[in-house]
Amino acid sequence: MENNKPEDTENIPKRIICTPSPAAKNAFFYVQETGFLKTEEEYITQRNNLNSFLIAAVTNGSGELTVNGETFFLQKGECFFIDCRTEHNYKSSSSDPWELLWVHFNGATSRQYYEYFLSQSKNAFKPVFFEKIVSAINSIININEKKTANTEPLTSQLIVDILTLAVTVNNSAAQYDTALKQKLAAVNRYIEEHFSEDLSLEKLSSEFYISKFYLTREYKKIYGKTIFRHIITARINYGKKLLRFSDKSIEEIAHLCGFNDQSYFARQFKKAENLTCFSYRKMWRD
Repeated sequence: MENNKPEDTENIPKRIICTPSPAAKNAFFYVQETGFLKTEEEYITQRNNLNSFLIAAVTNGSGELTVNGETFFLQKGECFFIDCRTEHNYKSSSSDPWELLWVHFNGATSRQYYEYFLSQSKNAFKPVFFEKIVSAINSIININEKKTANTEPLTSQLIVDILTLAVTVNNSAAQYDTALKQKLAAVNRYIEEHFSEDLSLEKLSSEFYISKFYLTREYKKIYGKTIFRHIITARINYGKKLLRFSDKSIEEIAHLCGFNDQSYFARQFKKAENLTCFSYRKMWRD
């Protein structure tokens, strides 16, 4: 495969070719080549019958992989894992050339990991924890560039880390999805408990340690409405309760529901119920 960028380089293409010791071949996962590839135009690699396994991470741009007659289109944040004995080719986009971190490896139970991976996923995959794969390959590059007595066992451990992320990609996605839903459910509960306060997207983002953009997008995706609409609905619901079961004025109710402006409360109420506050109160009391 082609070249990499350790964290202390500046996107400089790099290829490190390694020769494992007999001990590493017998006991460890070992690197054959690793590196960082930065292309400036369409770049094609085509091989078969190479006794190697390859994992690559697209850190920028886009391209495509064809293996066993199936073509995958990849972009930043995605990876591929292939058995290089199988006929394959991968190429960078001509309009959006990619940058790849990659590692050719072998040894230990590489084939068993690969077969298990294919039973769970496709050759191209999008890991939830993409940055962990990037970090592991960068570390492999760094420690094989500055070899020490511990380079081979440390490299083997890093390859195991990458393989674990690859073979658990579907489980990780499910766990991440569950964690996200749990966090959004907590946001929902928080809104229900604090709707009368001065709630804002900024406050929720800070409270739950999630970006405003991501919170807005994922909340609407799961609940089918915006956070703003949920806050307004919670306030209107409380306003309906006060209109029915109290003698408080519309101005008092607006304030208790979290509206600083009575007329804004009245407009939002009519928009939601197609009734004025007075009509609603009269309808439920008569």
